[in-house]
Amino acid sequence: MVRALVVLPTYNEAGNLAPLVDAIIAQGEMFNLVVIDDSSPDGTGVLAERLKTRYPGRIDVMHRQAKLGLATAYLAGFQFGLTKGFDYLFEMDADFSHDPKYLNQFIQETKTRGADVVLGSRYVEGGGVANWPWYRRMISMGGSRYARMMLGLSVQDLTGGFKCFRREVLEAMPLHEISATGYGFQIEMTYRAVQKGFKVTEIPIVFAERRAGQSKMSAGIFLEALFMVARLKLEQPLSAREQAEEHRLRS
Repeated sequence: MVRALVVLPTYNEAGNLAPLVDAIIAQGEMFNLVVIDDSSPDGTGVLAERLKTRYPGRIDVMHRQAKLGLATAYLAGFQFGLTKGFDYLFEMDADFSHDPKYLNQFIQETKTRGADVVLGSRYVEGGGVANWPWYRRMISMGGSRYARMMLGLSVQDLTGGFKCFRREVLEAMPLHEISATGYGFQIEMTYRAVQKGFKVTEIPIVFAERRAGQSKMSAGIFLEALFMVARLKLEQPLSAREQAEEHRLRS
């Protein structure tokens, strides 16, 4: 049977975790979870252990000793999933912004369109956001547009964090070289998958504001993503025309 692992980084998500886990498990037997908790002071890690006993063999829990960030949590989850032999690995927020009802649609997209990476997109037809103030919409859409133009990508929602990877994609990536630490991680992972020649597609999702707790977004996270895009741009190989012009200037 095909097996999928949903990687759930958590920090102070005690108000969301139990119903979210229930909803993910309800999507089918193929879906397992690994909760990666960064020593949440609200008891999220303890709750995760209780849920593990509720669903034997379906949930694993990793406890980290400090708040180490979203990107490192996902990378740890990917390494865990590859070691355990999962066929698909998902990124998903633990605050109900990402609805578990879409999980099977991601898998179906890989089968019907041969996608290697499937992104849950707010900015393709049928997608959207709910309960967001106008300025958050502007920041999100502006960030995606900026990254798309800078990196020459056709993906509409580069900053979204609801994703499905075939294991082959993650095996081909040098995960130890992924350098983004915040939400720029989402852009970098998609960019590097495209650079490796993998097929990336998008399916529409409606992104909702979190049900409980506080958003982790900050100005620092946003700025880190902007600088990371500029760095990736500098890494891009020169086109033939650019190489010729550089040679002309040097000679």
